[in-house]
Amino acid sequence: MTETIRVLVVDDIAETRDHISKLLSFETDMDVVGLAESGAESLEMANQLQPDVVLMDINMPGMDGIAATELLSARVPRASIVMMSVQGESDYLRRSMLAGAREFLVKPFSSDELCDSIRQVYSRERDKASRMPAPVSRSVVPVAQPGEREPGRIISVFSPKGGVGRTTIAVNLAVALASEMHKSVALMDASFQFGDVGVLLNMNPKNKSISDVIADVSDGNVDAVDSALVSHTTGIQVLLAPPSPEMAELITPEQVRKVVKRLSDTHEFVIVDCWPLFQDPTLGLLDQSDLILVLLTLEITNIKNIRLFLGLAEQLGYSDKLRLVLNRADSAYGIRVSDIEHSIGRKVDHTVVSDGRTVVYALNRGVPFVWSNKQAQVSQDIVGIAKAIAGDTETVPAPEKTANRRSLFARR
Repeated sequence: MTETIRVLVVDDIAETRDHISKLLSFETDMDVVGLAESGAESLEMANQLQPDVVLMDINMPGMDGIAATELLSARVPRASIVMMSVQGESDYLRRSMLAGAREFLVKPFSSDELCDSIRQVYSRERDKASRMPAPVSRSVVPVAQPGEREPGRIISVFSPKGGVGRTTIAVNLAVALASEMHKSVALMDASFQFGDVGVLLNMNPKNKSISDVIADVSDGNVDAVDSALVSHTTGIQVLLAPPSPEMAELITPEQVRKVVKRLSDTHEFVIVDCWPLFQDPTLGLLDQSDLILVLLTLEITNIKNIRLFLGLAEQLGYSDKLRLVLNRADSAYGIRVSDIEHSIGRKVDHTVVSDGRTVVYALNRGVPFVWSNKQAQVSQDIVGIAKAIAGDTETVPAPEKTANRRSLFARR
């Protein structure tokens, strides 16, 4: 028997509400459970009716659709929101998705477009829910209190070039350490301007982030970091990047150092997704790291950048704690691993197979592939790296601060 999709229609124009309601009445798998004429009324009705899908008009007097969507995403998280608007500009689309909308329809739309969108968002949410087992018990991956053990290991995932899969590797590595190695893991999004960790984990963009606690950290209250951590179903705890790029300018290297120190005091592993630029916060993170996973791909430009980075890393005292990870390893590109190793003068420590279908499928659903598709080779490669890290107890001495750092990266 086909499940019925419960739909709430929100639009300030009565004619539009009635028209949509009549269109959906012909669909045997849909049931319009309510009609709301304002954003405020939609909050009340959604909380009472618990719809599966909310059709939300973006332009309404008082509380508009974006504001209502932000509140609905937090208060009724099971409801998937489809935004409707006569404007199709990219800014409206971006703001809608950041608020929590799952789909965007430009008016006027056909009956087929409307019904297909409703079914797609409903199906995606059902599929995601079926792939997410019950949250990992905290007794399995306990978070230690400061002073109870040695500080946890800080693992930074870095590449001098964007677009190489850095965030994907960081997220899935963190999940693998928690779910397969049963470690307590904190995942920090250090791409402070344009972090994507929350997107890959399908987290509410209104969750707390590092920007909510940096003032407390500056005042010496490092315990405030704990309040900004968001627990994820996979068992990891996540510290998100700021919700808007301009807020990144307020974060100082010293604040970052204190935040990471707190995370390592309360977790066995801290996985840091680093921004691919040599700025002070990133350099501070690399200094603080026990291990740096440097990602490279089978692209000439990336290989060139890695070669340059390795030269800088030697000057900065990082060489002993670097591990090279070849992502999207595929012989079809015409470049062999041995060719890369010869070019950069260093052995590749780990390889991750190229599997775009599995990776993109997981990304679009906000479910890490090491959690939802453990049998895939790409998942097994990430788990292999996690096992190597968890089993590698050798501590790499922290590098001495190099006197020529400022001359290397100073503004000229």
